[in-house]
Amino acid sequence: MKILLIGGTGIISTAVSKALLAAGHELWLINRGTHNHILPEGANYITGDINDTNAMEKALSGQSFDCIADFIVLKPEQIERDYHLFHGRTKQYIFISSASAYQKPLSHYEITESTPLSNPYWDYAANKILCENKLMDFYRKTGFPATIIRPSHTYDEYNIPLCITGWHGCYSVIKRMQEGRPVIIPGDGTSLWTLTHNSDFARAFLGIAGNPHALGEAVNVTSDEVMTWNQIYETIADALHVPLHPFYVSSLFLHQAGPFDFKSCLLGERVQTAVFRNDKLKRLVPGYQAAVPFRTGVQTALHNLLTDPALQAEDPVFDAWCDSVIDALTLTAAALKAKFPVCE
Repeated sequence: MKILLIGGTGIISTAVSKALLAAGHELWLINRGTHNHILPEGANYITGDINDTNAMEKALSGQSFDCIADFIVLKPEQIERDYHLFHGRTKQYIFISSASAYQKPLSHYEITESTPLSNPYWDYAANKILCENKLMDFYRKTGFPATIIRPSHTYDEYNIPLCITGWHGCYSVIKRMQEGRPVIIPGDGTSLWTLTHNSDFARAFLGIAGNPHALGEAVNVTSDEVMTWNQIYETIADALHVPLHPFYVSSLFLHQAGPFDFKSCLLGERVQTAVFRNDKLKRLVPGYQAAVPFRTGVQTALHNLLTDPALQAEDPVFDAWCDSVIDALTLTAAALKAKFPVCE
């Protein structure tokens, strides 16, 4: 198939690009060209800004595709842009939405594609919902061949998925673990969460792309492996061969006490239990099964992180903030215990 990706070099889309090339598809990408060096040879590039519609119209003149997938749409006006650019140029348009769009808090712990879309905590998720509504309106009114994919928390061989980090990624938390220092886990670490390796997402994508049964459908693409955040952090610590020293703090306190926007990522997503049903995906892609368990995926990611100094971004502000939160709550707990001794 001849497939066009808008983006193509992010955590999810890099795996998709590599998988499409490995499968022998004719791959085209529209992006700014900043990170194309990470992809193997064989892709065709249209370098530019997708928002420059006049330039894109010229670049796409005479082109048509079996499938187009946009990985970087964040707002409904970008769906309108894509509709005007690609209507009549493709047999399938795939919008990469997000499982963060699902109802928060959930009315049922299992998430299917029919779970209501409603997330009042996170503008990102709210905009994804608006994008989906706009796209399906085009599908119903004009037959625009739309498919929606909803991934959850997806990671790759260079990123460690954590519940909270600062502005510079995961290394600061990993370093705290290595040094035997406590790491903050929101809540009590018992909420259920789903992590998906990007190579598993890519295998699912290959089965959805060009699939006529996927038109007009929204599809969850996640792993079936469900873990608590305690289990996730313990698996990381085990891979580092160090004991885990968790320090539990309420999500609301973390939001109120920090310079970081934890309301969105915590209340709007990561402390909410997320157990996904992938029945529809398995009907569309017979035989699909996520193949990379977290224990295996995180070992590879940790190896890459700890052997490449370029990935080891220090985060002194986040690190100092963690220490301040831990010290403040520890002192407060000790003072309260002294003031109100246990009654016999």
